[in-house]
Amino acid sequence: MVGTLHSQISMSSIAKIASEFSLSPSAVKLHMLKKLRCTLRFEKNAWASGAAMVAGVDEVGRGSLFGPVVAAAVILDRGYRVRGLRDSKLLLPERRELLAPRIREHAVAWAVAAVDAARIDQINIYQASRLAMREAVMLLRPAADHLLIDAMRLDCELPQRAIIHGDALSASIAAASILAKVERDRMMCEWDAVFPEYGLASHKGYSTPQHLAALEKYGPTPLHRQSFAPVWSIPVAREV
Repeated sequence: MVGTLHSQISMSSIAKIASEFSLSPSAVKLHMLKKLRCTLRFEKNAWASGAAMVAGVDEVGRGSLFGPVVAAAVILDRGYRVRGLRDSKLLLPERRELLAPRIREHAVAWAVAAVDAARIDQINIYQASRLAMREAVMLLRPAADHLLIDAMRLDCELPQRAIIHGDALSASIAAASILAKVERDRMMCEWDAVFPEYGLASHKGYSTPQHLAALEKYGPTPLHRQSFAPVWSIPVAREV
């Protein structure tokens, strides 16, 4: 089933539709993701296999130019359904802020971890994302005995399943996506007060025209990811 869904949202199909209807690839992908149903079927399969503490794991901030990548792990209570769970990218900020406390209140366990920009520059964003997710899993109390992960495998001994578009298909992964997104957005708003000229509260560190213009004018801060092309191509470094 996952393979079928992945083939439906392949890069080639996205490019073809984008070209046909004069839309951006990101807009097409979001439209297609909205058609996927976020359910507990992956969790139920894990429970049926004998797992008791099934954790969904996801990260946010991989494409950002500033600050950490943030991951979350969530073990949902199988007896309580948090309604409205879906990929955090598909939710309005107000909806995420409403769902996050419900997830934290009713989850069996949840945890959040972050890997900062300096570490990202050392080990690359892919490995930093894996590290943040692994740290979030290790912080869970009670501990997980099975992992559902958004399109990735982690360096740990736990049984795990990587699910393409998992944050749009698995309720546990969607819950993790929401907690990670809310936490990272909060961090960006705090850093906005320190570096107000960059507009971090509005774009959360991503590569928007506003952010790129600020980088060109003021140069990168020490919290920008120096290994990312839009940052290292700016020669001026700012002191803190």
